[in-house]
Formats: sequence, C-alpha cells, structure tokens
Amino acid sequence: MCGRWIERWDPEDGKFWAAEGRRVARRNLAFSVTSEHIGFSVWSIFSVLALFMGPEYGIDPAGKFTLVAVASLVGAVLRVPYGFAVARFGGRNWTVFSAGLLLAPTTALLVVMEPGTSYTTFLLVAVLTGVGGANFASSMTNINSFYPLRLKGWALGMNAGGGNIGVAVVQLVALLVIAVLGAGHPRVLLAVYLPLIVLATLCSLRWMDNLRPVTNDTGAARDAARDRHTWIMSFLYIGTFGSFIGYSFAFGLVLQNQFDRTPLQAASLTFIGPLLGSLIRPVGGQLADRLGGARVTLWNFALMTAASAVIITASVRASLPLFTAGFIVLFVLTGLGNGSTYKMIPGIYSAKAEAMGLTGEPAAGYARRMSGASMALIGAVGALGGLAINLALRQSFLGSGDATAAFVAFALYYVACCGVTWGVYLRRTRAAAPADGATDGAGEDRTERGGGGGGGRDGERRPAYAEV
Repeated sequence: MCGRWIERWDPEDGKFWAAEGRRVARRNLAFSVTSEHIGFSVWSIFSVLALFMGPEYGIDPAGKFTLVAVASLVGAVLRVPYGFAVARFGGRNWTVFSAGLLLAPTTALLVVMEPGTSYTTFLLVAVLTGVGGANFASSMTNINSFYPLRLKGWALGMNAGGGNIGVAVVQLVALLVIAVLGAGHPRVLLAVYLPLIVLATLCSLRWMDNLRPVTNDTGAARDAARDRHTWIMSFLYIGTFGSFIGYSFAFGLVLQNQFDRTPLQAASLTFIGPLLGSLIRPVGGQLADRLGGARVTLWNFALMTAASAVIITASVRASLPLFTAGFIVLFVLTGLGNGSTYKMIPGIYSAKAEAMGLTGEPAAGYARRMSGASMALIGAVGALGGLAINLALRQSFLGSGDATAAFVAFALYYVACCGVTWGVYLRRTRAAAPADGATDGAGEDRTERGGGGGGGRDGERRPAYAEV
C-alpha cells in the first residue's frame, strides 16, 4: 500500500502542536478508535455467541471456556507482530489492512454458526477471531507517536477505552437480538458487523496518516525486549487488561453455569461491566497525568484485591446480587488500571532519556521509540492474562463447580502487583549512582527527577520513575 505520509512530526513543539499537530492527531485518533472498537467486538464475539449455543450445539461449559480462551491466546500472540508492523508499514496502512482482515472471521462465523457444526470447526474460527484482539497493539503504538507526553495518558486512554467498549457494544447488540428474535438467530448479530467492518476500513483509508519518523527502526524491538521495565510493566498489565478482557469473555458463562441464568438473563448483565470499565479507562489515564501513573496503579490494585474478596464471599454464599455488584466494581477498577499502567510506559522512557542526558527531540525520539516498541510486547503479554483467567475459571468449574478458587488466585495476583508497583516505582531508595544521573547496568536511574515528589531523608531519593 502507498498511502499518505507525514515527513515531519514533533508534537513536543508547542507551536507545531497548536498550528497543525493537534488537529491531525485527533483525526487519526478518531478513526483509530473506530477500527479498534470493531476489532474488540470481533475478538470477544465467542463470549457472546456462547449465549446462543444451547444444548443442541453439544458443547459443555468447559468447551465454551476453551473457545474464548483460544481467541484470547491468538489475539495476545498476534499483538507482537501487529505492534511492530506500524514502524514497518505505517500506521494508516496497517490500520487499513488489519481492519479489512476482520471480514475473515466474521464471514466464517456467518457460514458455520449453526447446530451440527463440529467443535473443531468452531475452534478454527476462534483462532481467526484472534486477529481482532491484535488490532489493539498496532493502534496503541500508532497513537502513542501522535501525542506529546503531557497528553499521552488521555490519548492512550481514549484510544484504548474506545476500543475496549467494543466488548460491551457487541454484548448489547446480542442482548437486543436475543430479546427480539430469541437465542436461535446468532447470524443476525454477525450480519450487523460486516458493513461496519467495511466502513471502518474505508474511513481509515481516506482519513488516516502515516508518520515517516516512526518507520524503519529495526532495533527498537530488540532493545525493548532487553529492557527490564518492559517485563515489569507486562506483569502489571496482566493484572489490569488481562483481568478486563478475561472477565469480559467469562462473565456471561459464569452467570449461566454458577447462577443458572438464562441466555437473556445473562446477556442483560454481561455488558454492564465491560461498558463501565471501558468508559472509565480515559479517566485512569487523566488521573495518571495529574497524580502519577505509579501512584494510581498502586491504589487501584489494592482496591481490586478488596473487590475480589467481595466476589469470593458472594461465590461462597451463592449471592447473585453481591457477586454482580463486586464484579462490576472490579470491571471499573480494571478500566482505571488500564489507563494508569499505559500512561506509565512513555513516562518511564522519558525519565530514562533524561537520565541518559538527552534533551529536546533526541529525548522525545528515544522515548517514542522505546515506548512504542515496548507497548507491543506489554500489550501481548498483558492479553495473555485473559487466557489465564479463562483457563483458571474452566479448571475451577471442573474441580468444584464454581468460580471461588479462581478468584482466590486472582486476588493473590493483585496483591503481588501491589508489591511490584511499590517496590519498583514508588519505594524510596538510597542514591547509589553519581549525581549526574548516570544509569546502572540494568538501565535503572537511581537519581531523583527534578520537580517530582521530593527526595527522602538521610540521602534517600525517589527513583525517577516514581512520577511516571
């Protein structure tokens, strides 16, 4: 594909941003959100189709959890090449390609979605739906390059939140179909999305742009993979986004199998959590812009632990109202955490650029390069949390018939995330590096960033990343 290319892009330049940068960035953000939104709908569609798959399909609860787990796995794995494709082909060009590719799983489902179709066929189509989840990585990497650091939390939150809400929207459309036509018409749901995919592809082709400065960086992936913060943030993102997408896929199945809800009853509840979690994600980014991503992330994980305790109590007592309330609160917290963790990523690499003595465009270029590459890896590993959640729930139902054991494991993970966030990004440490801001062999800046948070007593200093 050829496409439109912008040769110069410097969003940190205030005059450039006010004169033309803001307008171009917002236009690309709008159509990036559109394509990513539909991608999320396609990625999560098996969690909705499971509500249509009654006894006549011959698939037990464990089999349904497996279908959504396969979609989650493929989406997570494909996020790695998708994230790096932006630098290779251009953000606009790759968005056009990836949006158009969503026609493949949607058309395949339109053909095979009926009783009598083999389980192997459904598994193969579940693999195809994974491409929808991969769109997130390329979209976030692309939008990260359009915005200045001070607005990245908001921009990435809007981009991801608008995409995440595709999960809730497809569940709402399914609810409408079931309420009006009954659970025997899944093809109506699929037919709704075919023209939307075509429209999103054409809009991306017409109104998006490629950034020339972002292309042809072959070493960024290698450098990001070697940087320890990529893997630390991946661990945290498993707890936020992995929880969001895993619960989005599994909530309806849990309601059906633990609380004996009908497809219509389950569909009337499943969209609420993903909807609120998606809408709140930009707020998480804005809070991180104002208060620091690490601080917001720490408190968010603490609250997620408390919400998990409520769900465990509700599961033991078989209380549907308490279970639903706890689940919705947990969804909201995953959305906040998604926004705050992603804001941390560009902040980390801006702090590292400063520690290396870089200023101006070289510093912005380093931060843009490393944060874009690391986002591809972090998004992929984080999405694997969705796979882990569905496999844990599947095993919990096979072992005890309910979700209690799985949520105990999830709560313990959130506790671990609290410890990692505090230990790496917030704990005061003694200055162990020269005052000129040199970094140690692991790449960690142990000096205090100017203007941020203040130093500790007795020579203690807060790491540069405390304010990310």
